[in-house]
Amino acid sequence: MKYTIRPIDQADNEAIAAIVQRVTAEIGATGCGSSSEDPEVADMFSAYSAPEAAFFVVESRGRVLGCGGFGPLSGGPEGTCELRKMYFLPELRGQGAGRELLELCLDEARKAGFGYCYLETRDSMAVAKILYQHHGFEMLDERMGDTGHFMCRTFMGQKL
Repeated sequence: MKYTIRPIDQADNEAIAAIVQRVTAEIGATGCGSSSEDPEVADMFSAYSAPEAAFFVVESRGRVLGCGGFGPLSGGPEGTCELRKMYFLPELRGQGAGRELLELCLDEARKAGFGYCYLETRDSMAVAKILYQHHGFEMLDERMGDTGHFMCRTFMGQKL
């Protein structure tokens, strides 16, 4: 499948919200404490418009099939960003988009001046954890910052 990765547009908000809702439901991560409940989901374009943040969509044939980005880690150490909302619809998985988007996010986070990248995921997301580890993320013993995602119990980070 051919796809492109590009910065988010205002017109992508509805598609991204639908992807977040669909994938979090698929993995059993809905309700209070899940990323699907974050207020930013309704307007991801505005939430990532600050210079120290970026959000991207993965698109094929004009249809948004995945997304992901980064921003400063709320309540975290200075110079630390958080990898956020990397979600892909089933038809995009296994195509290399996750690797490509992750590399883009890490490169852009470095350019934005971050020295460390943190992420949270769920234990059940084994393929995602392998991707992150392959790209230098290490398991952490405890949560960093204040993401509000208490459903996530896998914490990872890496120096940029």
